[in-house]
Amino acid sequence: MAFGKRVRTWFDGTWHDGDVPIMRAADHGSWQGSSVFDGARRFEGLTPDLDRHCARLNRSAEALMLKPTASVERMLELIAEGLEGFAPDDAIYIRPMYWGIHGSELGLVPSREETGFAICLEHVPMYGADKTTTLTRTRFRRPVLEDAVCDAKAGCLYPNNARMLAEAQQKGFGNALVADAMGNVAESATSNVFMVKDGEVFTPIANGTFLSGITRARHIANLAADGQRVHETVLTFEDFRDADEVFLSGNLTKVTPVTAFDDRSYQVGPVTRRVREMYWDWARSAA
Repeated sequence: MAFGKRVRTWFDGTWHDGDVPIMRAADHGSWQGSSVFDGARRFEGLTPDLDRHCARLNRSAEALMLKPTASVERMLELIAEGLEGFAPDDAIYIRPMYWGIHGSELGLVPSREETGFAICLEHVPMYGADKTTTLTRTRFRRPVLEDAVCDAKAGCLYPNNARMLAEAQQKGFGNALVADAMGNVAESATSNVFMVKDGEVFTPIANGTFLSGITRARHIANLAADGQRVHETVLTFEDFRDADEVFLSGNLTKVTPVTAFDDRSYQVGPVTRRVREMYWDWARSAA
């Protein structure tokens, strides 16, 4: 089932209208999970950091022992071509992806001789500034590099995120605040997380258990340019209970204010609003 309402797919050398089949039953990606993707956004005619998302896709492929077959420049060309099939003001989720085709003699290791490649463009509206969420704890944790390919945006990691999110939603919350292997806060089930205390901004240090996101890095850079240092450090769940503001950071929505963590309530504060404002200002100025 498609994520968005309208879909365009680049596969097998051409663009197709609709959600076309791209994997076969015996493809390594189908039954061994060797798939990677990245997600970028087009909104207001802007595609901020699209080149960084494409570059990360190729790094993810290498981490999963796949051979990337499209250069960043080629992906940018294809995506620009595919976006012409939508109205200029349509908000689009941009997802290039790779997957394994062949496997080794025992089937486990993907072959580098051939790699599947597709780009999926889906019409997915942006959330407005008034969209918020709530957080709760989950019994599931982020893995470490010794257990899983935490250094890749790999499809095989997402069932763990999905059960975090499902547990949180079953408890009546919008998302989960997730621990790393040591029991400290890593991120949410879907996005990186920031907190504000006494006007200072904090975010969990990138310790290899989660992807340090491209949008996360952009917020840190924007805040630095605004004279606000972000403290990347070890943070506990009690730190978040004691925070003045909390917000999520991810490609899909850029900034999502958090209004509650279990029984702790927050206001949508001035720093959260400023981070969102700075992101849009930067995206427009970088166009």
